[in-house]
Amino acid sequence: HRHSFAEFDLLRFFQKTFFPEGFPAHPHRGFTTVTYILKGGFLHRDSLGIKQSYGAETRHKGKHTQWLKTGGGMLHEEMFDSVSENFFKPADQELYQLWVNIPSKEKLKPPKIDLLGGEDETPCVRTNISGKITETIVIAGTYKGKSSAAPIESDLAILHVKLDPKTRWNYDTRHETVIIYVRRGSIQIEGTIVPTHHTAYLSSEGSTLDIISEDEDTDFLLLSGEPLGEPVSAQGSMVMNSEAEINVAYDDYQRGQMGMPWSEQLTDEEWLEHAKK
Repeated sequence: HRHSFAEFDLLRFFQKTFFPEGFPAHPHRGFTTVTYILKGGFLHRDSLGIKQSYGAETRHKGKHTQWLKTGGGMLHEEMFDSVSENFFKPADQELYQLWVNIPSKEKLKPPKIDLLGGEDETPCVRTNISGKITETIVIAGTYKGKSSAAPIESDLAILHVKLDPKTRWNYDTRHETVIIYVRRGSIQIEGTIVPTHHTAYLSSEGSTLDIISEDEDTDFLLLSGEPLGEPVSAQGSMVMNSEAEINVAYDDYQRGQMGMPWSEQLTDEEWLEHAKK
């Protein structure tokens, strides 16, 4: 996601009457959302009565990633924390949100939320070889002996990698699935160029991934993991193991078993009172 909000944009105040600045209350069941903020932030409120603020700005105190295990079901809203520290400068918002499937035995357990960030929870591995710099932020899993505190429930890794121009980076893995999204710059993998805003799906052959950045600063997100080996059925905002379970999930939502929707315009006091009902 990439958005920008300007304090002086008069059209914005008209638009948000019809188009909320974010994602109002909606349900989930059966998976984990991983929201990693690169610029700006989110204000989270949910049907459990939990409110969180997280993101990439100073006011978020280093907490840039939310792990939301939706479990047996919940509602949440994610509205952009669009406060600008400069009236004349738009508040940029940029983030990744990943949906991570979880084992069937975990799908109906109580929801759980963790906020992570900083060297103790999402360490950064830095190298400097002949003046060529690499930075690898470990959002999940392990890289070069440093591990994230992410509450993963299967064998996976999420790495945010930044490279100087013409710099080599490698990753030892035997994961069957490896996916790379290039956010900035371009990379070369075994002679194949992957340019900006492209996604590469890699084969499972070999055990070492070798990447070289091209002629500019490069930034990419790497996802790797082992399949759960279970059937998957997904529809809308639910991820279960069968169509029957999806139907049950939506029926439970319609009956209010995950909580009742609320307006994003409610004050915190009004929302909390609503969540208690």
